[in-house]
Amino acid sequence: MIHHQLLPDQRVLVVTPESPLEKRDFEALAPIVDRVIAEHGSLGGLMIYTKSFPGWKDFSAMLGHFNFVKDHQKHITKVAAVTDSAFLSILPSVASFFVHAKVRHFDYEDKAEALAWLDSDT
Repeated sequence: MIHHQLLPDQRVLVVTPESPLEKRDFEALAPIVDRVIAEHGSLGGLMIYTKSFPGWKDFSAMLGHFNFVKDHQKHITKVAAVTDSAFLSILPSVASFFVHAKVRHFDYEDKAEALAWLDSDT
């Protein structure tokens, strides 16, 4: 399950995975992101906030995740991976090959710093 919070003033979506990711998590997030993109042309930022990456429930969930990224990545300006997870800490290096967004890793306790970066013009 993914909890989410949209910060409309910053156009930032904070997602907090709390259990293995499911296909329906991405089906629920898509209309939220699509609405912001339709209204503003882009989602200013996406924060992935989790102590550790919970993985995917099944192969369908992984494909749903990849399709969500494929469908939305050109409309998301920045992604902050706020985590102590070794898997997600390498996200900036790997993501540069697949996504349009600027991607940066922050330690889990640096959520405020990550939000400030997402809200900045840099």
